Amino acid sequence: MEVYKWKERIDQEREEKDRFFAAHWQSPISLEERARFEGLGYYPPDSNFRFELELHEHSDKKTIQIEDTKGKMRQFLRWGEFRFNVGNEECTLQAYKSDPEEERLFVPFRDATSGRETYGAGRYLDLDLEDRTPDGRWILDFNNAYNPWCAYSEDYACPFVPPENWLKVSMEVGEKDCPLKSKEG
Repeated sequence: MEVYKWKERIDQEREEKDRFFAAHWQSPISLEERARFEGLGYYPPDSNFRFELELHEHSDKKTIQIEDTKGKMRQFLRWGEFRFNVGNEECTLQAYKSDPEEERLFVPFRDATSGRETYGAGRYLDLDLEDRTPDGRWILDFNNAYNPWCAYSEDYACPFVPPENWLKVSMEVGEKDCPLKSKEG
């Protein structure tokens, strides 16, 4: 029953996002492209890519500079790291914050699907307080991996994924590459 509710929630969130992209005035998709928009592409939900993990918080939270798609440098605090396995491969991802006071963690990543099946610049996960278990672990669910809005419009600037968050494994889960590009032409 728990897995069913989890999958149902993911499906519902994906439907809501498709409706937003198709009709909302703040959609990153242009009005012209919305007429052809049939929904975003996703991998089927896979519970093997949902992890409940301890955040190994860094004692020395260094500020790093990450360039965005418009060439601007953005500052992030290297807050902590998540350690997990995909198959037999050990993986580590850094979690960042823009400001030490914010609760949200920003986890950008690239993987072996980037540029083939998923957006070439990488995908993002945002973790909020509700993404925690009662015992304080973080829920790192790659089924929620999404493309930044710059994947849909040049009007947006999005941070590139730092090389330390490039995974060697294939994360065949979450949002696929922008379908709008494949429909053009």
